[in-house]
Amino acid sequence: MNFKLAHNNINVLDLERSMNFYSKALGLVETSRKDMDGFTLVYLGDRQTPHKLELTWMKDRKTAYDLGENEFHLAFITDDMEKAHALHKEMNCICYENKAMNLYFIQDPDGYWLEIMPER
Repeated sequence: MNFKLAHNNINVLDLERSMNFYSKALGLVETSRKDMDGFTLVYLGDRQTPHKLELTWMKDRKTAYDLGENEFHLAFITDDMEKAHALHKEMNCICYENKAMNLYFIQDPDGYWLEIMPER
């Protein structure tokens, strides 16, 4: 038996705002979309790996999601930490830095944390 990662899912309150954030902050692009009666699924990819980020937008949802104490996060590798940091600083989305480990986190519009680290 063999398993491969396919995608990670997060629920978003404002689909267009989230798509704009992921495009600007991380260069992700829409690879497919499924529109259903009560929800829309949008899959984003990095153009380099088969792994996808699935954004789920519940069309009738009006309140922010409670992320609780879950310390779940996605991690992204960059080939230019200095340029990435400058972009995220300009976007005002850096929420935590660990200079000793040479990494930092950004926060998306729904409060999800995303780790940014250099190629090693």
